Order: sequence, then structure tokens, then C-alpha cells
Amino acid sequence: MKKYNVCMVGIGAVGTEIVRLLRKRNFPLGKLTVFATRERTEMIDDIPVEVKVATGPESFKGFDFAFFAGTEGAKGASKTLGWGAAETGCTVIDNGDDYRMDPRVPLCIPEINAATLKNHQNFIANPNCSTSTALMAIYALHNEAKIKRIVCCTYQAVSGTGSAAIRELDAQVRAWAAGEPLPREVYPVQIAFNVIAQIGSESKDMPGYTSEEVKLGRETRKILGDDSIQVVSTCVRVPVFNGHSEALHVEFHNPISPERAREILAKTPGVALRDDLAHSVFPTPLEATGSYDTLVGRIRKDPTVPHGLSLFVSGDNIWKGAAQNAIQIAEKMIEMGLK
Repeated sequence: MKKYNVCMVGIGAVGTEIVRLLRKRNFPLGKLTVFATRERTEMIDDIPVEVKVATGPESFKGFDFAFFAGTEGAKGASKTLGWGAAETGCTVIDNGDDYRMDPRVPLCIPEINAATLKNHQNFIANPNCSTSTALMAIYALHNEAKIKRIVCCTYQAVSGTGSAAIRELDAQVRAWAAGEPLPREVYPVQIAFNVIAQIGSESKDMPGYTSEEVKLGRETRKILGDDSIQVVSTCVRVPVFNGHSEALHVEFHNPISPERAREILAKTPGVALRDDLAHSVFPTPLEATGSYDTLVGRIRKDPTVPHGLSLFVSGDNIWKGAAQNAIQIAEKMIEMGLK
């Protein structure tokens, strides 16, 4: 089997999981190098990983794939190094949001729109974690009944902010239990035992909405290839370490029953049904953590619109929402003979 040389820019929460998942998924890995701001050796699951500093496009020569693994919303690395890396023949898969809406760049969830990879220019974007969680749950329903409108309320884990936010929640819970003052550096208000109704900055294009909420609509339309889909969302950070959840209220152009939706989703790759309210079976972020699948449940008719369904969804935002999806893009490119 051919081996592929891989490099990664960034070794935070997402980068660390990319390393783990490359091993877990038996990716045909040749050389693995990590680029960061300083040289060192990182230990990931007791295995040393070499960390170097990328000095420019020449650093990417000889690599087949480069995962830009910055935390969601991080700026700079792909703008500074991305296109230069792509010009060396290395395929860049970027977790950041700098180029998601660039017409040159496929925005890909392999289960949904792998065909867009055929038009790549050695630069591919990973969708936002909340977008991936939502669309994995409803893309197959869109193929059946055509989505008209989505109302989405998210419950997003602190891991989406990065390693420092995970430590902050842990420290606040420990401080509360000890009766001590709660430390706060990452979030504008306390996150432990609280919710924060702001993820990202206020949008310049849509006043009153955050950047996270705007992304969900724009990315949904690009991935599904349908500019007519209306999306409105409220994105909320919750005191959960990992795993994003979403309440989705979806209006379709054509009739679709809860029973038909369950039948479709039971056969949908990357989806696992958790839908038995009578026995308290529904998606939870705890169960979704460490699962390749997006969990879908609470499927029911929305009586307020002609063809509506309501669902509850949980997914691992660091896996399918970032690291896993990036690796799946590389795997799909190899499968399609694009690399």
C-alpha cells in the first residue's frame, strides 16, 4: 500500500486528535511532521511527535497532505502558509474559516459532497463544527424532501474554543467545589454552571448575530449546493467538556414523516439513531464523544409548518466536527484517485 507523508500546522486540541485518529483509522501514513511556533517534541499517548517551525512554502515540499489544525476561528496560519504549501503540490486541508466561502475552495463533508473534491486546487476547507453536526443529521432528509428552512439552537462544548477553555471549565468546577474564587481568562463570563449566548464576534454583515451563527447558514447553503435554503440560529456555549448538541427544526418543501425520517437515517452513513423517548434514549454529548457517528433522535413532527420535523443531535465536535472530517477528506481523495 502506498504511504503518504503528512504534516500538520498546530498541535492543540484538534491537532492532537488528528495524530490519534491517523493511528486509530490506520491511515496509510509515511512520515508525520508537526509545524508550530517553536521546535520541540510532543508526547501524544506516550509516543513522541517531532515539532518543527515552518519557514515558508519550501517546508511543505515532499508532503502529500497538510492539515492546518488550528482551533476554530484561529486566524493567520492558512493565510500565511496555506496557498504557498498548495503550490508545492501538497494538499492543504484547513480547519480554519479563512477560505471556507472562497469559490476556489471545496467545503467538504465527504459523506455529503465528496464530488466537489474533483475540482480542488490543492486547498480544501473543513466546515465549522456546528455545521457538520447539523448537516450530518439532515442531509439525507434533504435528498428525500428538499429543505426549505432550518431553525437551529446549539449547545456547544468548551472544547470548541480550545485546550485553554477545557482547562478553564475544569478549574472553575474544582474551585467551586473547594469554595474558592472561580478563575476566568478565556470566556467573558463564568462558564461553569452557566451558559453563554455568544460564540464568536458580532457579525458586520448581520448585526445582532454572531460569526458562528452566520457561518452555519452560509456553509449549509454551500455544502448542500442550494442558495435558497433559509437558516436562522442561536449558538450557545454550555458547560460541557466535549460534544456539540443541536435542536433542529426543519421545514421541507415536500412531505416527510417521522417514520420515514427514521427509516432514512437508519441507513445513512455516519449517523446513528438514538430515538426512543419512552425508554429515555436520545442523543447526548457524552455518548457522542469518541464516536465516529453523529447521534440523532427526538424525531417528531413540527406542527407549526406544513412539512416540518424537529430533531435533537449530538456529535463529537473535535472528531467529526474537525479532526475526523479532515482525515476523511484525505481518505476520500485517495479513494477517488485524486492523490
